[in-house]
Amino acid sequence: MKSIKVYHYDAFSKKPGKGNPAGVVLNGDELSAEEMQEIAFKVGFNETAFPVKSDIADLKIRFFTPGHEMNLCGHATMATVYALKSKGLLGDKTSLTIETKAGILPVILHSTEKDEFLITMKQAPPTFKAFNGSKQELAKAIGLDESDLHDELPVLYGSTGTWTLLVPIIELKAFKEMKPNNKEFPAILKEMPKASVHPFCMDTYDIHADMHARHFSSPYSGTIEDAVTGTASGVMGAYYAKYIDTNFQESLELLIEQGHEINKDGRVIVHVSKQKNSFDIEITGSAVLVEDFQVLLE
Repeated sequence: MKSIKVYHYDAFSKKPGKGNPAGVVLNGDELSAEEMQEIAFKVGFNETAFPVKSDIADLKIRFFTPGHEMNLCGHATMATVYALKSKGLLGDKTSLTIETKAGILPVILHSTEKDEFLITMKQAPPTFKAFNGSKQELAKAIGLDESDLHDELPVLYGSTGTWTLLVPIIELKAFKEMKPNNKEFPAILKEMPKASVHPFCMDTYDIHADMHARHFSSPYSGTIEDAVTGTASGVMGAYYAKYIDTNFQESLELLIEQGHEINKDGRVIVHVSKQKNSFDIEITGSAVLVEDFQVLLE
């Protein structure tokens, strides 16, 4: 038996018990991919992250759901960088590069009051693909009627490192009615059966927020819902710039709220700037240490 220490951080919040929980394992270089997967399964969070050495960046992070490895995870990146910085493992660094399966991504750390800091990470360039499935079946799979879907905005697959189906919803009240049947997703998402589903709307609980969302996991991930989602928030910002605020000039900043319906409300700041035929997407957030615990490998 091998005992592994896992640090539990809540990302996109400074209140333990809110935001999105992530596991961080600091001795990733001592573990095989199979052991990482076993740890992630036993931890049970939507993501567990393993920082390891990189030959092409300051460090590499591997991300695992309980079911499989992911290319990128925003909230687990926040948790990992916060863990490394707060434990003194990054020294005086205020910028670094992170190797992921979605590419090499730059991260910047910003000092705030009370010896705290915010983390800004760049995401992969946004990509969109058409959804040609049944909107009626899609709505039913998340516990809604097709009439709850916005009829003037497109349902699209989007990615800034991880694919999700962006589903615009008319009213905020529909989010409390949502009951996902994740097992039905692959048959509906024929173009991308392993994508997650990310309904969002322009109404918010927080008067300072710009968009509200929920995030329902692919059934292959082994989880049901993600509390506050960094990569989906990033591509949602690109969607906003491309399909909603089409007249913005050079850049915009959005405050995304998520997690209220499962008592995990958190915030993601999304920065969008125009680049020739695309957008640069960055997200900013923080994290808080909740506890550490041991996982036994067989």
